[in-house]
Amino acid sequence: MSNRDFPLYTVKNDCQDCYKCVRRCPVKAIKIEDNSAMIVPELCIACGICYEVCPAKAKQPRNDLSRAKYLVSSNREIYVSLAPSWVTEFPQYTKEQIVAAIRRLGIKGVSETALGAQEVTASTVELLKDCVNKKENRLLISTACPAVVEYIEKYLPELTPCLTPLASPLLAHCRILKETFGQNIETIFIGPCIAKKFEADRHPELLSLALSFEDLRQWLKDENINPSELTPGVFDVFSPSVAKEGCAYPIEGGMIETIKPHNLSADVYMAQITGIYSLQEELSHIDAEHLTKPTFLECLACYGGCVSGPCTSNNGSGLQKRMDVLKNSCFDEAATRTPQYNIKQNYTAQKVGGLNKNFEESDIRKVLTKIGKYSIEDELNCGGCGYNTCRNFACALLEGKAEPEMCVSHMKHQAQRKANALIRCIPSPIVIVDAKLNIMEYNDQFRDTFWNEEEHADIYDYNNLYGANLRDFVSFTNLFSASLELEQDIHKEHVRHEDKMFDVVVFNIDKKQSVGGIIEDVTNAEMHKEKIAEKAREVIHKNLATVQQIACTLGEHMAETEVLLRSIAKDYATTDRENEGIKIRTNSTERKF
Repeated sequence: MSNRDFPLYTVKNDCQDCYKCVRRCPVKAIKIEDNSAMIVPELCIACGICYEVCPAKAKQPRNDLSRAKYLVSSNREIYVSLAPSWVTEFPQYTKEQIVAAIRRLGIKGVSETALGAQEVTASTVELLKDCVNKKENRLLISTACPAVVEYIEKYLPELTPCLTPLASPLLAHCRILKETFGQNIETIFIGPCIAKKFEADRHPELLSLALSFEDLRQWLKDENINPSELTPGVFDVFSPSVAKEGCAYPIEGGMIETIKPHNLSADVYMAQITGIYSLQEELSHIDAEHLTKPTFLECLACYGGCVSGPCTSNNGSGLQKRMDVLKNSCFDEAATRTPQYNIKQNYTAQKVGGLNKNFEESDIRKVLTKIGKYSIEDELNCGGCGYNTCRNFACALLEGKAEPEMCVSHMKHQAQRKANALIRCIPSPIVIVDAKLNIMEYNDQFRDTFWNEEEHADIYDYNNLYGANLRDFVSFTNLFSASLELEQDIHKEHVRHEDKMFDVVVFNIDKKQSVGGIIEDVTNAEMHKEKIAEKAREVIHKNLATVQQIACTLGEHMAETEVLLRSIAKDYATTDRENEGIKIRTNSTERKF
């Protein structure tokens, strides 16, 4: 399966190496490949968390909109199964308007997925009654959410027998549509869920494809259809009938609300768990063999239910969404509803190993050593890499799912070591200071050049100048201050400090926060030039007398000789006036102050 064939995929060129998806993925179904965070299909449960948290939008659900348009163009009879959470996603439209808009896309009819939900509730009630009658204190877990089913089958395979042997509301609804309108119709789901694409891929005989609410918006836009401007006709209604209590399914506890009218509360314990992290915590520690009564768990991968699914755009109040959904639900017939269709479905454990693959301790220790974890104390377990512990990260490295660069502390120490090594190796004095000119880093050459025993011994430790103020050591701190203020690199030649002369380059590290300085001692070179100039002046002085004596003979040659000698002296002599000023280097210009 290629990257884009799976329900979720990574746009490699957009991935920014932030590892946020790795940190948030509840099952660590992400591997780093060529510096991109790629989804591992066999581990993924399509919960959509990586899609929601990716700051670069590099994680995307598979786009099936073009397939939907192709189905329409093929003149097939197509029915849409519309998720009941549409009332919170499109609150500005009436039922008739949303149906009319979808039908104008070339769709034969629009039906509510909630009809399938009602069938699931009726069948679930029968299972619970059977447990009560047989006095079986069984654990039953709802199968309404495909992401939950994936999670249990892959990561809690021992609980697979606890899944209710019933199809999800969507697949149940597809069976109803097929039996009502014919087996040759095509069905398209529209809703807030990415995991529904799993169901389309695995049950193409029932479900043709699954779209998101965003896909629907795009489709309507492409066809220039505005639901609010439509005048619905007599056929613009939900078919084959209008759903009632099943409309409560997309909220936390909604399924249990549809079971309550059957008066099982005294004999059956019912609870809801939403959010994949909560599911991990609760289901991983459940003891299904020591229950005191039949227990039913309504489990949804998204916190708050489907109204908060990964493909929803309404970020409003969860309470308001709940009220809107319940307002659209009707429970007057719930107590008398009985199963009308066969929606049985079996589930099979498919354990994938999860995060606990067994590796030799020696292999784990070897990998930990490579990322600077030489002892237990070095294992910070900070979670910056995306894994809860350093050992889990080491296992991910052994599996080929991670890269050493993901370890924040390792990279920080490595960068620090490289920087320190570079600073030590440069023969010139180097110092790095913060915005207050306090020393952050320095090399021995800086200390040895500017340390004055009489001035500094009583204030600072010779072996530790960290935190010391640069003003106590050099007289040209104005260059550092200017670099901080101007946010530009500065170069000034022939800076005098006490009896020495330096060429100073100050460079920005963090704007307004820190700068570094490379200070080159040019005292000896300047003294050498001064000596040459002095020698030239001596030659001039000694030769003037001789020149004057033979002036009558040499005549005009005397003047030429003097000019020549003075030129030599001028070439070697340097003055402060010629080099005065601060040079500020930019990409294209050099300015003096």
